[in-house]
Amino acid sequence: MSKRTEKAGTSGRFGARYGVVVRNRVKTIEAHQKARHECPECHHMSVTRVASGIWQCRHCGNKFAAAAYSPRTKKTTDALVAAKAAKAAEAKAAPSAEPAAAAE
Repeated sequence: MSKRTEKAGTSGRFGARYGVVVRNRVKTIEAHQKARHECPECHHMSVTRVASGIWQCRHCGNKFAAAAYSPRTKKTTDALVAAKAAKAAEAKAAPSAEPAAAAE
């Protein structure tokens, strides 16, 4: 990268305008937006943004709607984690009958 955008990154195009807080917010949002994300179908790290709120997997071609700057919002991620934890707790609480039958 050139010397003048070493610290500023993608928000270096704004120069000294808009204030440091706004430029840092733009920098973090754009870094997350332009990164590769995991596909919900094939689980490859190949989802890219097509347009605002439209995401497409370059591996399997799956196209889906999501948030404007990220294919998964924090709310969605939290819900997926909670569902996975509930499923694991349910599996742990209800032991299967097969091991008991094998012991007899």
